[in-house]
Amino acid sequence: MLLGLLSRRGPVRVQPFFGYRNADHLYLGARAIRAREPVFEARSFWRDFATMLGEYASREVPGLEVELEYDCANGQVITGRGQTGREGFVRFDLPIAPACPPAPRTRWESATLRWRCPDRGEPVAVPAYILAPGGETRMGIISDVDDTILETGITGNFRAIARNWKRVFAQMPSERVLVPGATGFFAALGGNPQGPEKAGEAIGAIAPQARVRPVFYVSSSPWNLFSYLVTFKRERGLPLGPVMLRDWGFNRRTLGREGHGSHKLEAIRRILATFPQLRFALIGDDTQHDLLAFGAIAEAHPDRIAAVFIREVAGTPMGDAERRAKAAIENAGVPFWTGSDYRAAASFLETAGLDFEGGLEGLVRTASEGQVPGESQAG
Repeated sequence: MLLGLLSRRGPVRVQPFFGYRNADHLYLGARAIRAREPVFEARSFWRDFATMLGEYASREVPGLEVELEYDCANGQVITGRGQTGREGFVRFDLPIAPACPPAPRTRWESATLRWRCPDRGEPVAVPAYILAPGGETRMGIISDVDDTILETGITGNFRAIARNWKRVFAQMPSERVLVPGATGFFAALGGNPQGPEKAGEAIGAIAPQARVRPVFYVSSSPWNLFSYLVTFKRERGLPLGPVMLRDWGFNRRTLGREGHGSHKLEAIRRILATFPQLRFALIGDDTQHDLLAFGAIAEAHPDRIAAVFIREVAGTPMGDAERRAKAAIENAGVPFWTGSDYRAAASFLETAGLDFEGGLEGLVRTASEGQVPGESQAG
């Protein structure tokens, strides 16, 4: 049965990732693959294993012409064209100035991707969503994913993957373990959504709900897991946002520790350059060189970093490089917190001097009682 499920010839579809924009440019990526829309529902071990294996063993579609159509608020339509590369990716960098100044408050905007199905030649279109930080917004969040919001038990090497392979290859989003306190912690930092997120919806079926402060995710996970991670966040009430993932290969650069820090460092620099008016809170853990990347960023851009949060997972003392990174953060005058449970960070948030627009008092009061408002139970 498993081989039969994997060998089916699926339709060509284009999966848009979450894009983002400022007043001048719109950035959006997508990937053309031959696969059915995944169904992330826990059914049986073998069906779930087949679903996840299908996500990892993607069949890319190179050479597909894709058109991006973006409607500005003033009614002007801006278009761009691209062609998928060898791995099926297409990336748009669309100039939009001066037609599309940002709204005062952060919001999600929509665009459309169009292409012709190579099998039947008929036109196909899918919606894509663009995060547009508000012109009056002054703070954003940049967060890691693995072991920052999603427990993995993996510390970046082949042995750890072997021990925890079931989590990676056979568990649906509803079965994964949420990091304790993450939902309430991110609600305090990002602000509550302006409407309810709808769990279980297809990625393109409903627009994400905007938070007061924009949230970006930087992760070393592969692009193959984009839909999986979006489903997990929706089901757990976590904010949605653009995700900077990687194109994986089964090699030391992908699975070892060497590539994690450089990927995240480059992604954070790109976000800072795109939104020079924003200061950011950086959130990560101690398993994938997050502290080293955050230290380098805080040292180079002390005025752009509002705070650094590092969740302790590995249970080992800091090495010399980590201690230097921590010192760089503190010498830059950036508030720094480290601990194993976000609920223990509540008192730190109170003294960090960040503007939470009234959302902090309830978090601190409830956290002192051992709970976090809006916290979901781990699956």
